[in-house]
Amino acid sequence: MPSNGTLQRIAAWSIVVAIAIFALKLLAWWFTGSVALFSDAMESVVNVVASTMAWYALRLAHKPADENHPFGHHKAEYFSAVIEGVLIVLAALLILHEAWSAFFVPRVLDEPALGLAINALAAVGNGFWAWLLISTGRRARSPAMVADGRHLWTDVVTSAGVLIGLVLAVSTGWLWLDPAMAVVVALNILWHGWHLVGESVQGLMDVAVDAGDLAEIERIVEENRDGALEFHDLKTREAGRARFIEFHLVVPSEMSVEVAHRICDRIENALEKKLPGAQVTIHVEPAHKAKFA
Repeated sequence: MPSNGTLQRIAAWSIVVAIAIFALKLLAWWFTGSVALFSDAMESVVNVVASTMAWYALRLAHKPADENHPFGHHKAEYFSAVIEGVLIVLAALLILHEAWSAFFVPRVLDEPALGLAINALAAVGNGFWAWLLISTGRRARSPAMVADGRHLWTDVVTSAGVLIGLVLAVSTGWLWLDPAMAVVVALNILWHGWHLVGESVQGLMDVAVDAGDLAEIERIVEENRDGALEFHDLKTREAGRARFIEFHLVVPSEMSVEVAHRICDRIENALEKKLPGAQVTIHVEPAHKAKFA
C-alpha cells in the first residue's frame, strides 16, 4: 500500500497537472472560439479546485487521532469528494448556459486544426494522470484520490467526444454540432457529479465493508478463534482508508482474562495482516451469552 507521503506528493503534483491541462484547453478555446472547447476548459477549472481540495483532504485525513477526534480524521476525504461533485454540477450548469446561447448564434470556428491538436494533447495528459490517480487511490483505499481520478477520466471521455464532434462540425459545416457537443459534455459531467456525491454520502453514513471483505473477515475470525466458543454480532464500517470491525467473542466462563486476551490478540493480528489499517474492537463474553445457530 502506498505511504501517506507518497499519496500527498501525488496529490500535490495533481494540482500542477490540472493547471497545465487547464492552460492547454484554454489555449485551444482561444484559438477556435468553440463552445464545446470552452465547456471542456470549464471542466478543467473544476479539476484545479478539486485537486487542491483532494490534496488538503489527504493531509487532514492522515492526521493522527487527537482529543477532539479520537477515531481519527479519515472522513475528511469524503467531504472533499462531496464538494468536488457539487463543483462538477455548477460547471455543467455554466456550460449549458453557454451552449444555449450558441444554438441561436452559431459561431464559425477559427483555426480548428490547431485548437483540436492542443486539446488532444491535453486529453492524453489527463488520461495518463487519471490512470495513475485511480490505480494508486484504489491500492491506498483513498476516496479523495479515486474521486479525483474518476473525474479526470470523465474529462478524458468528454474531451474525446468533443474532438469527434468538432471534426464532424468542421468537415460538414454543421456549426450546430459545436453547442450540441457542449450539451453532451454538460449532461455527462452532471451524471458523474451526481454519482460521485452519492458514493461520498454513503461513506459519510458509515457504510459497511463490501461483501467480499466481510466474508474474508468472517473467515479470519473463524480460523483464529481457537479456544473461544463462537462469535456473533459482527459489525463493520468504512471511513476513508480505515476499516472498523466490531464483534462479540464468547469464551468459556472459567477462562482467565489473560488467555482470552491472547485469543483476541491473535485474531486482531490476523485481521491487521490481511486488512492493513483495520481497527478491531472485540467484546469478550462468558459462555451463557453464546448465540449458537
